[in-house]
Amino acid sequence: MIAASYDAFLLDLDGVLYRGQEPVPGAAVALRGLRELGKGLAFMTNNSARTPDEVAEQLGRVGVEASANEVETSALTTGALVRERGVRSAFVVGERGLRDAVAAAGCALLDGEPPGADAVIVGWDRSVDYAKLRTASVLVERGASLIASNTDASWPAPDGLAWPGAGAIVAAIETTTGVTAEVVGKPHEPIFRAALARAGGGRPLVIGDRLETDIEGARRLGWDSMLVLTGIASRADVERSGPTPTYVGDDLSAVLGSG
Repeated sequence: MIAASYDAFLLDLDGVLYRGQEPVPGAAVALRGLRELGKGLAFMTNNSARTPDEVAEQLGRVGVEASANEVETSALTTGALVRERGVRSAFVVGERGLRDAVAAAGCALLDGEPPGADAVIVGWDRSVDYAKLRTASVLVERGASLIASNTDASWPAPDGLAWPGAGAIVAAIETTTGVTAEVVGKPHEPIFRAALARAGGGRPLVIGDRLETDIEGARRLGWDSMLVLTGIASRADVERSGPTPTYVGDDLSAVLGSG
């Protein structure tokens, strides 16, 4: 059994546990199996808009047992970075999840057109407009550090098309200022290490449906990974280009199999 070799399982959400508003068949049963084996779980998402409570509630609606304490969002990881760095003020381009996490880290949130800020922090923001992008860019040009919760280029819309993601917003500010953002979300290290801590530590297995975020992030850390074929990537994608996952499963139930 694959699961026997690992202590902690770090799971992506959309494409692994659900697709849109629909549960992925067998995912909830597989997670119950991992819990019965005494394994640590963490639910890991680049979506900075939602709070951990909102993520846990969504998982509950698709039949997945989860607590907010098991959820690591890119917003939470960003908040931890802000606290560690002692960032005192920030102009945030982002929604509730990111704003709450940054404020909880003891950082003052600046609105309007402030003359300066310690940092500009960017996530997915469905209300972003030219005024926000202008203010963010000006603040970076005046010396504010640029931090991105994630740089996902697009967001999967309900009709199967793509909406601009956090990465598209970050790119506008980077292009304007010539400054490259520091990124905390997948495939970068901070969110993976934070998720492992939530799962209780030990030897991790990263499980996701995207090669460029989930599997690439695990590769950078030297961790094992499993690609499940219930979301974005296919077996053909694995054969065409790296990174190569340790395991490929038709769905999450593969983690309880022999590999």
